[in-house]
Amino acid sequence: MVAHAFLTILAADQRDRPYDDGLLPLTVNETRRLFLAVIARPTAALDHILRWSRWRSRHRANVRAIHYRRRNHQLN
Repeated sequence: MVAHAFLTILAADQRDRPYDDGLLPLTVNETRRLFLAVIARPTAALDHILRWSRWRSRHRANVRAIHYRRRNHQLN
């Protein structure tokens, strides 16, 4: 329970910040994955983990923009 609360607070903190380079804020699940990859299981290269996270965030932002564009909505 404490771990989930910690991840939720981290994700909420990310949502309050302005978007950087058009990237969306991290979700709770992405924060958990990054935390586990960097702290709990440091077997993978940190550079690869961070590149994957950035790619994922950029991909989510692109998909979100396309979704709203198709439905003629305005992005915030």
